[in-house]
Amino acid sequence: MSAVTKERNDTRFAPRLATLLAGVIVLGGLTACSSYRSTPAGMAAAPATPAAAPTGLQVNPPSPDPRVGLAPGMFDAGEAIWNLNLVSTTPPPDPFVGTSNSDLAFTGPYAIQGNYDGIQIWDISDPANPVSVVTYVCPASQSDVSVYEHLLFVSGEGFGGRLDCGGQGVEEAVSHDRLRGIRIFDISDITAPEYVANVQTCRGSHTHTVLEHPGDDENVYIYVSGSAPVRPAEELAGCSGAPPDEDPNTALFRLEVIRVPLADPASATVVSSPRIFEDLVAPPRHGPSPADIAALEEARARGAFIIEVEGQELVLPEQAVQGMLGQIVAQRGGEGPPTAADSAALRQTLPMIVAQMAGPQGDGDGPEPGPTQCHDITVYPAIGLAGGACEGYGMLLDISDPENPRRLSAVADSNFSYWHSATFNNDGTAILFTDEWGGGGQPKCRASDPMEWGANAIFTIEGTEMEFQSYFKLSAPQTPEENCVAHNGSLIPIPGRDIMIQGWYQGGISLIDWTDPTDPVEIAYFDRGPVDGSQMQMGGSWSVYWYNGVIVNSEIARGLDILELVPSTALTRNEIDAANSVQLTHLNSQGQPIFEWPATFALARAYLDQLERHGGLSRDRIGAIRAELAGAEGMSGSGRAGALRSLADAVGSDASGAGDAAKVRMLAEAVRSLANAGM
Repeated sequence: MSAVTKERNDTRFAPRLATLLAGVIVLGGLTACSSYRSTPAGMAAAPATPAAAPTGLQVNPPSPDPRVGLAPGMFDAGEAIWNLNLVSTTPPPDPFVGTSNSDLAFTGPYAIQGNYDGIQIWDISDPANPVSVVTYVCPASQSDVSVYEHLLFVSGEGFGGRLDCGGQGVEEAVSHDRLRGIRIFDISDITAPEYVANVQTCRGSHTHTVLEHPGDDENVYIYVSGSAPVRPAEELAGCSGAPPDEDPNTALFRLEVIRVPLADPASATVVSSPRIFEDLVAPPRHGPSPADIAALEEARARGAFIIEVEGQELVLPEQAVQGMLGQIVAQRGGEGPPTAADSAALRQTLPMIVAQMAGPQGDGDGPEPGPTQCHDITVYPAIGLAGGACEGYGMLLDISDPENPRRLSAVADSNFSYWHSATFNNDGTAILFTDEWGGGGQPKCRASDPMEWGANAIFTIEGTEMEFQSYFKLSAPQTPEENCVAHNGSLIPIPGRDIMIQGWYQGGISLIDWTDPTDPVEIAYFDRGPVDGSQMQMGGSWSVYWYNGVIVNSEIARGLDILELVPSTALTRNEIDAANSVQLTHLNSQGQPIFEWPATFALARAYLDQLERHGGLSRDRIGAIRAELAGAEGMSGSGRAGALRSLADAVGSDASGAGDAAKVRMLAEAVRSLANAGM
């Protein structure tokens, strides 16, 4: 195991700060789209200039950027779109209006959308007219979803989630009615999900990962990432929040691995608790941005509730404050709004709450401990690796033994506040991590915010190590009323390129080409104005994924968007058609499939377009190959096969003198596959 730290300044703090604040907010009843997190005080970096486009990929985005200054509104906000087409927007069903939508999963023609109050299943076989299949009310934040065959898995972490899916919540500090873990549904009849089991865990399930291991066709495995405080042992036996030197079986500093027998999902159980965080210490961190410092002073001046965690001052969100004040009113048997005495009681109690939840502390003689859990773990079974986004570190994991994932390497960076999610490129030679600076509930794309903070970081994979290459952040500044930071997305199967669609909350969605890991480039986008132009209100893209030719966006407040790619100078019709030839049976947010392209003329022409775009082969030769492809396409039977084989041989010979020999060989193989397929 190894850990590499990339330090940008001397400010350090323990990554459990994020988890701690999340726990305080859960107690206050906050239902936002992700656990609130903030950065500590310290030295702020200067804003950086977005990277220019790489040589050979010329993009000409609209100028001035139409995303700046969009009109606010819930369902009538201004919109800006470039190189995408918005096919449909469908508002949330009535039971979920006003409650945050969360992540997505896909199976067959269905999109399954999580919501803090349950799950929504859409039939998207007609992308222009998604149809509601079922609205299943079952509160338990944040209801991230995954599927495998006839099974649906749903995360539950909030203190109010119930085993019976009731909406009355759980008031008791210890209750055997509480659900914190994984719910399992049988969706053999997707119109009527059957709740068949749950697996309780000590810290609940903020997110989870379904691993389909190539060597096991009888089980699937779930890696549980829980970020809430450890529940009491009286509620779930064996749970302990003590530091490892006091209790080697502590629920901190570990994952839970659940094995789900496909033939008997009701017998699913935790089979291991790998301790992949051993020997890691608190990573270097940056302080607040200039805008954050100003906001802290303004909050102090108006009497906001400010807590101190490990020497760092943080503003407690108003929703959390109101929830906690409401609890104080209820505890004294009162009614109506909280009084000044209630506010004073909360101010007096907050330091004790923070201290209680602070968890393991260093002994003062050495560095603070490192992360206690992951936020997301993206598994890539085809290459036997996973990318762990684990609070203060990005990790590369060996998942060849599904019950015992093993850390290969870990990286830290003081520009990253909270490592949130990971995406591999298709050939497994690079990995992109996101930084959820501010926890998703804060405006972190303001004009004065540094471009390295709340961004993506791209690493190449060199053996078992990760080597930093570049950052990418949304270039369009957003308003203080828009929560915005890097969030969830997926690769799009454009052959020969690494292209990702990604959500940025109220920063909208962005299409990024990171084929050159040193120089990622935005090539398309879609954005709306703020949900509310006068104050912060949660909204925007929680997650957006490509699935069988469409791009599906889970909008936190506004419902479900479906978009499609359109040809541009950066992406041709042939590349889009080749991508759309890839058809998946299902897709999960933290389970990455390997893309394999069927033999099509679009695939061969896509490679030709790329060779032309980057000057990888002479223009005359490209024109000649296009003509021969067209001629072969007009043939049939053995005549077509023979013409294609001859062309494949000739193109293979072109590689030795080509500017992009590797791409020419890919073209030759695509033409040869066409011949062998009898197309």
